[in-house]
Amino acid sequence: MILEGRTWIDTDPTAVFRFFETMEDHYEDWHPDHILFRWVNGGELKEGAEAYFEERIGGELQKKTVVFTAVEPDRFLEFRPTGWSGLLLPFISFSIEPDDDGCTIIQRIKVRTGPIGRFLNRREFETVRAHMREEGQNLKRLLEN
Repeated sequence: MILEGRTWIDTDPTAVFRFFETMEDHYEDWHPDHILFRWVNGGELKEGAEAYFEERIGGELQKKTVVFTAVEPDRFLEFRPTGWSGLLLPFISFSIEPDDDGCTIIQRIKVRTGPIGRFLNRREFETVRAHMREEGQNLKRLLEN
């Protein structure tokens, strides 16, 4: 199952990518439930880079170390959690699709679950979708101002 969110932003792809490159500076501004972001190995957004973050989703504290598996400047970034949670969440990605007036950000989270897990965890998945929508709206606000 893939959870997906789309947000159109009146800015260029370079500004969006720069936001992700400088995440330590404004992670907490991006969403009120974001607590901490730090680079683990050097602080450069590139394949193989690791980052640690904490956030609350549905009131539950999430602590994750992630490794960036694909980075295409101004176009795409993908990462996966390390450890056992990487088995359930094989990737989280942000695509930046330019158009004449701005760009569309597409956030995707791949979740490994079957139909029973999808049904049993439907409230949690809706909470994640709501968080993704809020992140999109907040990213739009931050980058357009």
